[in-house]
Amino acid sequence: MLTNAQILGKDESQLVELDNGFLLLPKVANAFEAMQLAAKKDKVDIQIASSYRSFERQNFIWGNKWLGKTQLRDANETPLDATQLDDWEKAQTILTWSALPGASRHHWGTDLDVYDKTKIEASGAALELICSEYDENGPCYELNKWLGSYAADFGFIRPYSTFKGGIAREPWHLSYEELSNSIITQLTPQTLLTALTDSDVLGIQCITENMPEIYSRFVLNRGKL
Repeated sequence: MLTNAQILGKDESQLVELDNGFLLLPKVANAFEAMQLAAKKDKVDIQIASSYRSFERQNFIWGNKWLGKTQLRDANETPLDATQLDDWEKAQTILTWSALPGASRHHWGTDLDVYDKTKIEASGAALELICSEYDENGPCYELNKWLGSYAADFGFIRPYSTFKGGIAREPWHLSYEELSNSIITQLTPQTLLTALTDSDVLGIQCITENMPEIYSRFVLNRGKL
């Protein structure tokens, strides 16, 4: 069981650093390295694009999107004009791709984003973590198929494999099921709201007013369809 500080991304003392500098819980790191080795035998080069992310880093990402410094996109990856959205519309748009500070699964050390480094480099394009890279004819398509067949053998699930009306489809996002399923039950709406009101997160009034829907639809990813 993690402490509230660990769940909220404010304490990384329980994490271990992999050779490439990414941080994960020890059990998750061991499982990932075993999966990575198995994939290599099938000529799939699984590498981490993102793992642990702190509350402060998530708040920076959120703030840039709230202020329109980072392009907003809908669930189909279509660019949107932030100036044409009211606060609740903007919050929902951001939440489709980026969690609230304190609510990201990346805070826990159980979750990571992966890609096929060899195939991305061969494509000549920079990794964007967009669905077209993982769909048919994309450089990470073989990785996507491999994960569909074997990720569960190493304890990983893909919590955003389908769009339910909450978080967009993210075929690159892996979660270590045994630990993450336990951790998410500890993250209550009140714990999250307390952390947010004690921080400088933008849009706090809108967030507070809509927390029941935010928690169900985006934190738990139950969606609205």
